[in-house]
Amino acid sequence: MLRVIGIPSSSPGTVAALVDALRYDPFYVTITEEFAGDEARRQEALARYFDYSMSEGARVGRLVVWPDPSVGAAVWLLPAEKFVDDAEAKAKAAFLAAALGATGADAYWRIIDFMRPRALAVVADSAWYLSIVGVKPSAQGQGIGRRLIEPTLAEADDAGAQCYLETFDHRNPGFYQRLGFSAIACHAEPVTGAAYTIMRRNPETRSGNDRFCKGWG
Repeated sequence: MLRVIGIPSSSPGTVAALVDALRYDPFYVTITEEFAGDEARRQEALARYFDYSMSEGARVGRLVVWPDPSVGAAVWLLPAEKFVDDAEAKAKAAFLAAALGATGADAYWRIIDFMRPRALAVVADSAWYLSIVGVKPSAQGQGIGRRLIEPTLAEADDAGAQCYLETFDHRNPGFYQRLGFSAIACHAEPVTGAAYTIMRRNPETRSGNDRFCKGWG
């Protein structure tokens, strides 16, 4: 059974799977540019980033891990009270400066400062954000990514919550469309030098049987 984790929890195997799956994504390449000349150090920085992100998702969102933790995970961030958001932002700023160095942290915030207002222009303030989903390359193509995402989609449907994501990978929109997302905007992000797509999903009405069959396995 998939593990939906509500407290900080991650494993080296899950971290390694996310690094392997996402290390060439333009966003992650850009925020680790301080280590561009040393791939081992770059991957170490990414590992720290993903470990932190999984803990963040477990604290203020959802962290869904495959039964074999070395296969992959999905990280969601959910709306929270302002005092929680402020505390999380302060802690994250300190973490990024330590993990990514001044160059990477600056790139991270410049990317976020570009992307955030564009997302807020087209999604609800109450929307649930699919921040990270990654499956190690050797396990891709088996429906694992879909099954990592579906439990939280079912939960969002029950809550009547809109969901959204942003992807730099031009291969991804078709996959997310099959999960009910629609591409609603595309922008050229100047820091990465790459285009990305904003995708939104409105809540669906599910029967109890649909939720059980689609959400877990």
